[in-house]
Amino acid sequence: MEFSTAADELYGVEPEEFVATRARLAREAKADGDAALAKRIGGLRRPTLSAWAVNLLARSAADDLDALLDVGGRMREAWGSGGGLGDLEQRRARLVAALLRRAGDLAAGAGRPLRDQAVREVEDTLQAATVDEGIAAEVRDGRLPQPRSHTGFVPAGFALAPDAEPKPKAKPEKRAKPEAAPPEKKPERPKVSRTSAARAKRAQTLARKADEAERTLADRTERAGTARQAAEDASAEVGRLRHELERATAERDSAARRAERAEQARARAEEAAREARKAAGEARRAADRDAAR
Repeated sequence: MEFSTAADELYGVEPEEFVATRARLAREAKADGDAALAKRIGGLRRPTLSAWAVNLLARSAADDLDALLDVGGRMREAWGSGGGLGDLEQRRARLVAALLRRAGDLAAGAGRPLRDQAVREVEDTLQAATVDEGIAAEVRDGRLPQPRSHTGFVPAGFALAPDAEPKPKAKPEKRAKPEAAPPEKKPERPKVSRTSAARAKRAQTLARKADEAERTLADRTERAGTARQAAEDASAEVGRLRHELERATAERDSAARRAERAEQARARAEEAAREARKAAGEARRAADRDAAR
């Protein structure tokens, strides 16, 4: 078993089957003697409904998803080179809207319609995949445990307005620029950074707790399965022993009946022998009397 194969199977099942499938795959890896793989599989987290819906797109709408991710790659190239986006943003909007409809149809077809919050999370993930190359790779793999998002409109490291960079060089008024720019940018960046950091920390804490809860649930599920199997085996053994007891009891009763009949036959034979001995004695005595005369 390879990790990628196990992960593909695991994130391809429905959410409520995830824990049981993960436990089974971990057991199979452990049975194959690969404890490290079993531990790695056991550490995979169950996807949220929105993440599961995005994973559905990776499996059932791969062509449309690739088209969106291709547009995202071209947009990142345009941001990096300082070129224009042209109609890329409009194409992205159309593809995202089409994929949202497809995700809703797929989820509803599987009996799990997406509510407004889940739809927003799917949309945020698709938008983030066009901006962040790492998220794009995660979305393409179809193994997302949680939805993704990206703060801002362009990738980290790219200028928001490429044509704004030459302005400091064109204007020599260095005093006015540093004094005016920092007060506008510095108050916002720390605020966004602190908020993002707090949210990220809370998300990590909740994800860790959810992961621990899932591992505990998987362990309890595995133990319950083992106990249930042991109970079934014991019940089968009890049934077998009960059958053996019933057969032995029947054989004992049959043997007892045969012994009783044999005893009755013996008693009759003994009585017959006694009567024969008695008759023989009488006949001998009669013969003796006749001889004496």
